Amino acid sequence: MTRTMEKQILVAGIGNTWFQDDGFGSAVVKALEQRELPPGVTVMDFGTGGLDLAYEVMRGYDALLLVDASRQGGEPGTLYVMEALEADVATGIEDGEMVDPHGMDPETVLRFVKAVGGWPGKVLVIACEPSEVDEMGVGLTTIVSDAVGDAVSLVEKTIDELRREPVPSG
Repeated sequence: MTRTMEKQILVAGIGNTWFQDDGFGSAVVKALEQRELPPGVTVMDFGTGGLDLAYEVMRGYDALLLVDASRQGGEPGTLYVMEALEADVATGIEDGEMVDPHGMDPETVLRFVKAVGGWPGKVLVIACEPSEVDEMGVGLTTIVSDAVGDAVSLVEKTIDELRREPVPSG
């Protein structure tokens, strides 16, 4: 009898819901929590808790999907899928460098995870071009709110693609 291992995938919503469209990751995760997801998929909202995210990633995942707002220069509401390659992430945290556990951006989280040897097999970022993230305010702008449903579909499609890839042998 052959036993197949379920690929372990973490979908992590990140961002600050007090800054309008920066709450995009949280909104997508909230919608995903209402869906039936495949075995092995964990969905969590980390908000601005970058250190919590880093520790969760170090539990050992085959893939990490970060969901966030990200200015890439497109029209507000545009969705992006970007891959973070371990080789492209700066190495470590410098000795004496202060790390704010409540303000770790995705790049710092990945540097920390890489420094302690906890890099997941594959890291993808599903991001939305924000309209407003500089002024305090609760709730997404209409254009970004309208992109949440498409982002949920994109996350589900990406999960399916990741599950079809072979599990790396360790």
